[in-house]
Amino acid sequence: MFGKKKDAVEMVEREDGLVDYDVYVMGRTEKVLNIILAAAVLFVVGYIFYHNKYLSAFLMVFAVKWPAIRTKQIIAKRKNQLTLQFKELLYALSSALSVGKSVETGLRDSLQDLRVIYPDPETPILVETEYILRGIGVNNTIEDMFLQFAERAHLEDIENFVDIFVTCKRTGGDLIEVMRSTSNTIGEKIEVKQEINTTISGKKYEFNFMMVIPVIMVLFLTATSWDYMAPVFDTLVGNLAMTAAIAMFGVSYLVGSKIMQINI
Repeated sequence: MFGKKKDAVEMVEREDGLVDYDVYVMGRTEKVLNIILAAAVLFVVGYIFYHNKYLSAFLMVFAVKWPAIRTKQIIAKRKNQLTLQFKELLYALSSALSVGKSVETGLRDSLQDLRVIYPDPETPILVETEYILRGIGVNNTIEDMFLQFAERAHLEDIENFVDIFVTCKRTGGDLIEVMRSTSNTIGEKIEVKQEINTTISGKKYEFNFMMVIPVIMVLFLTATSWDYMAPVFDTLVGNLAMTAAIAMFGVSYLVGSKIMQINI
C-alpha cells in the first residue's frame, strides 16, 4: 500500500485515493512541529521541577515519543467522526428503503441528504458514499463495495452492519425490515456512546486540570517560598524526589487516560 501526501496534515491515501482509517502518517513538517512543541513543553516543565537547564534539556529527549501518541489521537478522532457520520447515512438509507426505493436509489437519495448535513465535499462519509455509487455504476455489486468500506473503516458498528446487509442481500431476506431494525440498533448504540462521551466530558476537563495543578503548585511555591524549595533544586536527594514526582505524574496521566476510554 503506497500513500501520497497532499500536504503536511493530510491522511495517507491508498492507490485508489481512499483512506484506510487505521493509518495516519504525519508529514515531515507536521512531525517536526509536534516534536518542537512537545520539547518546549517538556523543557518548561523540567525547569519548573528542577531549575536546571541540563536536566530540563534531558527531558526534551522524550519529545520524540509525542508524534506516535498524537497519531493515535488523530486516528481515534477521525474514526469517531466517521461513526457519527455513518449513523446519519443509516437513518437516511432506512428512510429511503421504507418508502419502497431500492438500495441503490436509496443511497443516491441519502447522499443528497448527507450533503445538506455536511457541506464540505471532503467529508469522509460523502467520499465513501460517492465511491460506493461509482463502484455500482461500473458493475461492482453493492455488497462488494460495502465490504471494501468496512475493511478500510475498521469500526465494529460498520462491520456489523455490512455483515448483516450482505447476508440479507445474498439470502433474499426482508431487506427493508432488516435495514430498519439494524439501523435503529446501531444508531441507538452510537447514541449511547455519544451520551457517555457527553457525560464524561466534564470529567475529562477536570482530569486535564488536575494534571496541570502539580506544575502550578511547584511554580507557586518556588515564587513565594524560595528558601523552602531551594533544597529540592540544589541537592541530589531533592532532584531524585522531583524525578519520582514527574514519574508519578506520567503514570497518573496514562492511568487516567485509560480510565476515560469507555468502550461499549
